[in-house]
Amino acid sequence: MQEETKPTASTDDCGEEDKSQNQTVQQQVVDMGSTVVKNKHGTIYCMTIVGQIEGHMVLSNNTKTTKYEHVMPLLASLEESDDVDGILFLLNTVGGDIEAGLGIAELIAGMTKPTVTLVLGGGHSIGVPLAVSAKVNLIVPSASMTIHPVRMNGTMIAAPQTYNYFDRIQERIVKFVAKNSHISEKKFLELMLNTGEMASDVGSVIYGEEAVALGLMDRIGTLSDALQSLYDMMERQKKEQKEQQDKKMQ
Repeated sequence: MQEETKPTASTDDCGEEDKSQNQTVQQQVVDMGSTVVKNKHGTIYCMTIVGQIEGHMVLSNNTKTTKYEHVMPLLASLEESDDVDGILFLLNTVGGDIEAGLGIAELIAGMTKPTVTLVLGGGHSIGVPLAVSAKVNLIVPSASMTIHPVRMNGTMIAAPQTYNYFDRIQERIVKFVAKNSHISEKKFLELMLNTGEMASDVGSVIYGEEAVALGLMDRIGTLSDALQSLYDMMERQKKEQKEQQDKKMQ
């Protein structure tokens, strides 16, 4: 009677598995602009919010976009996932659709997991609420943020109700930013309606240090600072969860 032999993984099999995992990660970066990193601190999901925030209208193929129908369900799944300990958002956006951008910002603000935003390049227009939506919000010194009144493209009815609608949308944005940062509604509205900053527009352009001084962003930081903030929050959350479990067992 011959002894039954079990197949064993060869070094070639391991190499193929590693190659497959690398290809999956690379494809994830290409498709979603995101990646997952696991280290001694835990598992971090890194998501990019770049280009123009795409709303209900599909933009042209030569425009870099962040699609809300991809981001929203992804954020919901990350919140419920036991495999993800923290999320890092890298922002470089010109703005875009107000409702889509504000919807994504509300989802981020409502997450219980540790979250950090890092503004790189720019966080303009509806990118401002996105920039302040995480638990800790950082900006690099060279990044800029454009704050301006609500705009709308296409045919509009020139009636008082239209302008009232604009005011109500603007109020939603102002309240969200004030609630999720350290800037007051009054000061943010002043920046939004400033007529002496831009030659052909109404609003303000502020840069890294100024955004922090105004209370819009938490502090100046780079990638390493953003990651360290995420690690600190992850450690605190794990400690709190352990203390709660110990209390239940007593």
